[in-house]
Amino acid sequence: MPVLPEIIPSPSRPLNKPTNRLFSKPMNIAIAQLNPIMGDIEGNIARLKQVLEKLIPELPDLTIFPELYLTGYPPRDLLDRPAFITEAEKGLEKICLISKSFPDMGLLTGTVIREFNSGEQKLFNAAVLLQNGKILFIQKKSLLPVYDVFDEHRYFESAIEVQIYDFKGERLGISICEDAWNAPEIQESPSYSIDPIALLAKQQATLMINISASPYQVGKDRLRHEIIRYHARRHQLPFILVNQVGGNDELIFDGHSFAMNGAGEISMTTCGFAEEVKCFSLPDIAVVDKATGCQLTAADDNDDLDKIHQGLVLGVKDYCKKCGFQQALIGLSGGIDSALVCCLAVEALGKENIWGIGMPSPYSSAGSISDARKLAENLDIRFDLIPIRNLYESYLNSLSPLFADRAADVTEENIQARIRGTLLMALSNKFGHLLLTTGNKSEMAVGYCTLYGDMCGGLGVISDLPKTMVYQLSERLNESREIIPR
Repeated sequence: MPVLPEIIPSPSRPLNKPTNRLFSKPMNIAIAQLNPIMGDIEGNIARLKQVLEKLIPELPDLTIFPELYLTGYPPRDLLDRPAFITEAEKGLEKICLISKSFPDMGLLTGTVIREFNSGEQKLFNAAVLLQNGKILFIQKKSLLPVYDVFDEHRYFESAIEVQIYDFKGERLGISICEDAWNAPEIQESPSYSIDPIALLAKQQATLMINISASPYQVGKDRLRHEIIRYHARRHQLPFILVNQVGGNDELIFDGHSFAMNGAGEISMTTCGFAEEVKCFSLPDIAVVDKATGCQLTAADDNDDLDKIHQGLVLGVKDYCKKCGFQQALIGLSGGIDSALVCCLAVEALGKENIWGIGMPSPYSSAGSISDARKLAENLDIRFDLIPIRNLYESYLNSLSPLFADRAADVTEENIQARIRGTLLMALSNKFGHLLLTTGNKSEMAVGYCTLYGDMCGGLGVISDLPKTMVYQLSERLNESREIIPR
């Protein structure tokens, strides 16, 4: 892990002065859990403005957007394009102008900030606080993750200081996603030598805010709760986390934003896997005597299987929407993998936008064909059969002189898969449908798949689901009625 520069607390704040955490005036806050499109700066600005307009006439004191909302997360190698950085800078100027139309309301959003040091460009992942057409405060991200799907140190520099900011009677301690993930009592890795949250607390912060773009994995929402609970209890401070939602290529962001009081109790949550804008008053999440009757909103208690279901549907929907596809194509074998993918695709795009193709070979059972047809009937989608016997025999005839001394093996099986892949890609090219692949994680892990065959396609919908989970999710979909033939 790269060596991070030392983070310097703001010298303008005394570190040992007792903190007054009583709220003299309620601060009304809106959190905007939104689904940005990577690189679509103009579109993301338009969505931001639309959200703010819907808050009229009762404007909150502060509206909070997710990490790198302006660019979408993760922008990856777009950050290597100077024109893109310039566009992001102009986008921030536009948001400044927009803020003039919402007098006295603070707007906190994530974007990329460019600075030059001795002629050398440096980029920062930053949270920017604006009000009345002006930038009030910028907090740069301190901890840059370089594990799993993250490679932020490739693009960004780390902050060299953290500061609180006085805003409408509160001392805001603003952090960005990974800055809060230094909680050694909760998780062993990653381990950082610095703790931005502790440094903000020492500067007498009264409210912690973390803007995030934290992708989903099973149990991730609960882990976020534990991480923030660790900080909230440790410093006896209320904490707000605003997370991005939406699918960006292979990453699915689940949202599940929340507010927590200084006792570590969840006071407010947003839904998962959907946009939501929620307003609340700061005293509702402050450290209060329970005798006062602070009302807590129940946390999202959907089980993991439901969340996986929601996430996969969102992933398909957003991949198609953000890449410009309206319709999808699926090879239906009669097996459970293609059946599950088809169900998810119908839910994401609508039955009228899904086309199922059956491609029986001489070795296909009658049951596999009837199961594929029955699934299509249950989902009310278009279904066509393209028998591949003639194509398969033509391949064998062409290869027979060279195969003469060798027994049939997996080669012949793979020829069938590659014929199917070629046919599906031809239909995809001709009609402009996105081909969805149907392999699961168990198959991918052991290589039980065919290059240029069943791996053809633009999106592997269940490629991160082990086979056991494929069965579990299929059973869940069949609870109300039989959709997938048994």
